[in-house]
Amino acid sequence: MPFVWTSRVRYVDTDASGRIHFTAMLRHFEAAEIEFMRSLGEVFTEARRSDISLPRVRVECTYTASVRYDDVLDIAVSVARVGNASYELTFEATVEGNLVAQGSFIVVAMDNQTQRSRALPEALARMLRGRQPGAAVPAADSLPGAEQAPDQD
Repeated sequence: MPFVWTSRVRYVDTDASGRIHFTAMLRHFEAAEIEFMRSLGEVFTEARRSDISLPRVRVECTYTASVRYDDVLDIAVSVARVGNASYELTFEATVEGNLVAQGSFIVVAMDNQTQRSRALPEALARMLRGRQPGAAVPAADSLPGAEQAPDQD
């Protein structure tokens, strides 16, 4: 089941036509991404405190319908793929149940000292794998402050 975050299209998000500016949906996707990651609990907090960063190296957005000022967006976030050093999140934005945009972010774990990719922190990778479609939902108390996914070898 995807994580869903609700946002409203603000005036600053629109262009002269009154529709959402083409770059604005990426800000809404990013806000949904951050709330999704916060939902992972302490695992995400610890990853942010470590010696790595998690830059987005590829972002995509395809609009499928008009989005206008004051529309309420429900943004579903799903984990599409988890690799050794990267993961991909996908987004589906709806307004009143109608799909208006789809997108994805590819995020890479980067060592802050070397500025090169490195393995994802194991706890974060395990948590993300546990959120992939079809993954078993672990007991909520199996990791303090967060869910823990079973190992996938």
